[in-house]
Amino acid sequence: MSNKTDVIGLKNFFIFNSLLGPKEGEELKKILYYYPITDNTDVQIKNVGLVEGIIQFTETFKPITSVSSLHTNKTRQLFFQPEKHYWIVLTLYIPTVIKTKDNAQSEEYLEDDLQDNVYEAVLKQAYYMYRLFWGTFEGAKDTGTLKMTLEIFYKAYLKSLKLANSDILNIFSGIQYLPLDKQTFLKVQCFINFLESTYPVIEHTAYLYNDHLIWSGIEPSDMQIVYQYLIGTLLPANIETELQGGSMPRNSSSPFAALRHGRFITGPSNLKLAKTVGKVPKVFMFSSGKPEEYYLVVYRALSASVCLFIKDDTELTVDLFKELDEFISPKLVNIVSDIAEYCSKQVVTPSNLPENSPRFIYFNKMNLAYKSTVHLDNKQTGNLACNKESVRIMADMNSKNSVLGQCGETIVKTMNDYWVVGKTSNAREFYIALQQKNASLIDVSVEVKKLCDTELKGIFFHPM
Repeated sequence: MSNKTDVIGLKNFFIFNSLLGPKEGEELKKILYYYPITDNTDVQIKNVGLVEGIIQFTETFKPITSVSSLHTNKTRQLFFQPEKHYWIVLTLYIPTVIKTKDNAQSEEYLEDDLQDNVYEAVLKQAYYMYRLFWGTFEGAKDTGTLKMTLEIFYKAYLKSLKLANSDILNIFSGIQYLPLDKQTFLKVQCFINFLESTYPVIEHTAYLYNDHLIWSGIEPSDMQIVYQYLIGTLLPANIETELQGGSMPRNSSSPFAALRHGRFITGPSNLKLAKTVGKVPKVFMFSSGKPEEYYLVVYRALSASVCLFIKDDTELTVDLFKELDEFISPKLVNIVSDIAEYCSKQVVTPSNLPENSPRFIYFNKMNLAYKSTVHLDNKQTGNLACNKESVRIMADMNSKNSVLGQCGETIVKTMNDYWVVGKTSNAREFYIALQQKNASLIDVSVEVKKLCDTELKGIFFHPM
């Protein structure tokens, strides 16, 4: 008999730069941010010093890459060096299970539940999300300013982490695209071109429908982190009213027909009463090789979101927002109607699939596109269509991809009759979970081939 008592929890999180406190007695100066604040300064100095010692010790062996994790019986510590001399450290509690045998209880630590590649991705995401809004650590004016911005950002960000539900999707940090027919996509493209030519201050534009990206004018590496912010934080906080009425109204009696004219999510929330533009976040883009700063203005109508990246030297006024609203609203509503009509005929959601149908995760490293029928939503709620063990096996397979080379296939059978298949080729990864009790390897191969043909249209697994 066993009873799982704990889930993966956050022990501490800190950022330091050893050059800031090189002398004895100045150790506290090197700590730029530390969580939890309940740890006294002696504990903070001790924890940072221990990490410094580990890093320096491993560097004596001249490894190809820096140390990334430290395994202990009760904790897992992950290290990430985003910039020269700067280190970010995440320490997690390993979950435990209480086992009872012959009336005696013993505690066992479930090390396999905490996968390095998953939580290394969580740690990196914490840095890139900070960099999106505040820029690089090195780019801060001074140490005092850097400490202040780190405190402001991570005080809120760490509370939003869903560590227990992190999985292979964190590794990919991908983008869900929505493929459209040529005519509908052309309408979206024409709308964006017309918008940008009418308002030259708009440097780039991105267009989303629900949580799917249809068009982006910025590089995938930048859009990747913007997309995670949009679907993980900004949009969920602003679409509750829409979700009560469905994803898209089909008639005038829709419960949220009043929202047909759209609104700004960032910027003035009520244009009729607004005297100022309100709070409009600035974001940093790095694909050009140097930081470029933009205002991020998000306009939403029905289930569509238009993200406008406006030059940071532009003076934002209420009149400009009113003009944009008048320009965007009627055109956007018409396009959304066409998209919704197309999706109602073409798109199959994971929740509509038969219960025992194969579930899969697909990722294309070239354009960062992913698709999952394993996850019933993309909000990291742990709402899965197969068991967690299968998803953990997928992450384990991902960590071994370098061993397989450019192309390879791995098949695993679990104790509870799940088959998990991982295929890699041409910078694409495909993971399938099947629950077939008496299936053979041949049966599984047939199912996988069938799934590849129907879902990937024959474009996958052709050697380079």
